[in-house]
Amino acid sequence: MDVASCDQVLEREKMIKRFHDVISQIDQALDGISFDKLEISEEVREQVELVHAQFKRAKERDDMPDAELYSNLLSLYNKSNDAILDPYTLERLAEHLQLVTICDLTQESLALHDMVFASGGDPGENIEKMSMLLKKIKDFVQTQNPEMGTHSDSKPFLLDGKAKVPIVPDDFRCPISLELMKDPVIVATGQTYERACIEMWLASSHDTCPKTQQRLSNSSLTPNYVLRSLIEQWCEANGMDPPKCPSRPTNPSSACSSSELANIDALLCKLSSPNLDDQLAAAGELRLLAKRNVDNRICIAKAGAIPLLINLLSSKSSRTQEHAVTALLNLSIHDDNKAMIISSGALPGIVRVLRDGSMEARENAAATLFSLSVVDEYKVTVGASGAIPALVSLLSEGTHRGKKDAATALFNLCIYQGNKGKAVRAGVVPLVMGLLTEPAESMLDESMAILALLSSHPEGKSAIAAAQAVPLLVEVIANGSPRNRENAAATLLNLSDGEEQLGTMAAAQECGIMGPLQELAISGTERGKRKAVQLLERMNGFLVQQHEAYAQAEASTQTRGHIHAQSEPRTTVTSADSVDT
Repeated sequence: MDVASCDQVLEREKMIKRFHDVISQIDQALDGISFDKLEISEEVREQVELVHAQFKRAKERDDMPDAELYSNLLSLYNKSNDAILDPYTLERLAEHLQLVTICDLTQESLALHDMVFASGGDPGENIEKMSMLLKKIKDFVQTQNPEMGTHSDSKPFLLDGKAKVPIVPDDFRCPISLELMKDPVIVATGQTYERACIEMWLASSHDTCPKTQQRLSNSSLTPNYVLRSLIEQWCEANGMDPPKCPSRPTNPSSACSSSELANIDALLCKLSSPNLDDQLAAAGELRLLAKRNVDNRICIAKAGAIPLLINLLSSKSSRTQEHAVTALLNLSIHDDNKAMIISSGALPGIVRVLRDGSMEARENAAATLFSLSVVDEYKVTVGASGAIPALVSLLSEGTHRGKKDAATALFNLCIYQGNKGKAVRAGVVPLVMGLLTEPAESMLDESMAILALLSSHPEGKSAIAAAQAVPLLVEVIANGSPRNRENAAATLLNLSDGEEQLGTMAAAQECGIMGPLQELAISGTERGKRKAVQLLERMNGFLVQQHEAYAQAEASTQTRGHIHAQSEPRTTVTSADSVDT
């Protein structure tokens, strides 16, 4: 707050009523929107719902200014310049208005000068009173501390020159060291400690929370960004240097404001509430906030939301499950949050939602697994979690979007060789073949990509060959998109090596593979050309072998015929005319 806000404080009832009226009108207007009748995207609808929720909170909040501050300002405004002023009143006003250094006062003088200039040289009564108030505070501050300089090297001014030692709030002290926290972190029980202290505690083979004595479900430490911000604000307000937090380069700074951080903190309290409606509302709003931008994703994760959202994956409310898994999906977009989600033990809950949740929750669970498996080491972790059979089920039962999410996640997981056999054993190949033959061809790209990956695995080769995929692959090479032609050629190339070689090449030859392959070798993608050339070489070798085998068979047949002819006995045919009747 600055001295230029004094006029607003004195007009508080009028301004508060005006704001409440506007908020009520907007809230009423948003209540009347029927989304089902409007052709708007889901994203726009979510943004409107978020704004609506914020307006509802604003209606419920009663942000009345400090009554004593109002009284003090009114008293000063009504006193003459020569009146004796109470120094304690001036001290309190200076602290509230954050005018405690020469630098602060100079900046405020410039702001008042700009206001006078904007008024065209006629400042009016209110600006004159503000100027008078600023002068009184400036005189008081200089009287109390004549040596005071800039804000950076100043201490809070005090009456009678006595130093006042600020009392550190208990919430800002580490429960272990009882010192002001520099780098507060949250453990699995939700308690906050100084990072160095709790790390030392855990390193001493303890597996319980020091404050609650509860057993820790995991040893992950989540930075308490909100509390650290509050500690910094408290230090600045009391003239203390904010504690220096150890630099952590993997966690970029956030641009979230203090009000946004406070809002996130309030939402986390609701996540922990036993009230199911509070859980639902908070999870839904965090879902939308995490979707909005990277700063929100950083702040929400640092505030400790991830373990709380994981707990809600087992909620009895399907809608709460959906919000929780989607919030985790949106948070996972930021790379640093992926490790936090995995280390917090989220996978069992995500897989459970993927298997048993509502359709939208299952879709978003699949998308979350895809996002996490972008990191190579997590492909192994996710594959070992039992996610692959659940993804195959979604590929079979899901909506169009669900099938897309499942196929994308399966493709990403099957980049790791160890997951390919799991996917084959879960029955993915017959499903993919069915998707390839759908009239709309809406899943053709994903299906061809999955087949190309699985064909490099022995179990995958056998399953694809058993599904009699060759005619379809030849058709794709002949008429598919550049990427699909490339993947079809790669699949055939893998099938043409090993136990399936002869059957694959014979079937391909029957389907007229040579012409499409020659065309692909000329006009395909670079990878497609390479695969086509390799496949042509194998097909030509196969044809040569076939020709040689045919020639040998022909020669063998002719030889057997010649030998047979030579071994037959000669017979004399007597003409019927020569028979003496």
